[in-house]
Amino acid sequence: MAQDLVAQLDDKLRAKRESFDKLPVIDIAPLLDGRDKQKVAKEIRWALSNAGFMYVKNHGIAQDFVDQVFDVTRRFFGLPMEDKMKLHVSNSDVALRGYIEPYGENTDPTKTKDLKECFDIGPERDALEGPFFGPNQWTDALPEFRDLVYGYHQKMVTLSKQLLGGIALSLDLPEAHFESQMQNPISIQRLLHYPPQNGMIDEKIIGIGAHTDYGNLTILAQDDVGGLQVMNREGNWVEGSPIPGTFVINIGDLIQRLTNDVYLANMHRVINTSGRERYSIPFFIDADYDAVFTPLDTCISDENPRRYEGVTCGAHKFGRFAASYAHLKVSLRN
Repeated sequence: MAQDLVAQLDDKLRAKRESFDKLPVIDIAPLLDGRDKQKVAKEIRWALSNAGFMYVKNHGIAQDFVDQVFDVTRRFFGLPMEDKMKLHVSNSDVALRGYIEPYGENTDPTKTKDLKECFDIGPERDALEGPFFGPNQWTDALPEFRDLVYGYHQKMVTLSKQLLGGIALSLDLPEAHFESQMQNPISIQRLLHYPPQNGMIDEKIIGIGAHTDYGNLTILAQDDVGGLQVMNREGNWVEGSPIPGTFVINIGDLIQRLTNDVYLANMHRVINTSGRERYSIPFFIDADYDAVFTPLDTCISDENPRRYEGVTCGAHKFGRFAASYAHLKVSLRN
């Protein structure tokens, strides 16, 4: 499997990327408080050029609040299946809000079935507006669920924009570079539950199949169970082991496209062999639906010629989701 995945990376990566055996940890306090933004930007540049992933610490989100969201996440997935299925994602049509049962979304469908269950929300809307924008679905069984999960979403929106400011600086762009494309950005707050796997495990069924993320930026909170794996330059899987007080950050396809492959949207997967239930809380931030991503002039050269045409954020992301959701495949055929 690993060799197949390496073949998907451009040959130029072999010479220009440094290998890694663990993900870098970056203290982003100097970025957030303004003491030394360039220092953090330099560290971000190495991380995203070589791994596509990094841990961030001193991010300003209180651990007590994160713990509360994890607690209500565990209780949500502990509800009876019939209660969760009342909130099924197919109820939301193309807005993609709600519950996804095990095997209901498969990120590498030609090889792998995903042994996970999910719950997704996004920016609050009163009615369906189109892909990724519509009403959230909420359970009545947990009175605090809505406030905690949506409150977490809002904090992640703020943090993600600060991190994108750091990414802009790392590319020698103005810190506010991304703001014009984020007036009404697509964002998804996801809750995840991975049951443990036992016995002989192969790629046919794992927690989540090998994939890159679709959009701009992902902020991942994970519990202490572990299971995240990231591919390094040699095609080996490196553990993204939990580090208390940190988030795992990675970029998606659109930033790789924007940087003309200077920054890497890296392959990753989850395999839960811990014998325990695993929970994680990823947040995905993209851009406005119609925002166009095309390679930056500063990332094009004779050594690195232009590799992409422009693509709109929404069309790219929705196309990737359409390949993963059964109800979208049916909808698109009709």
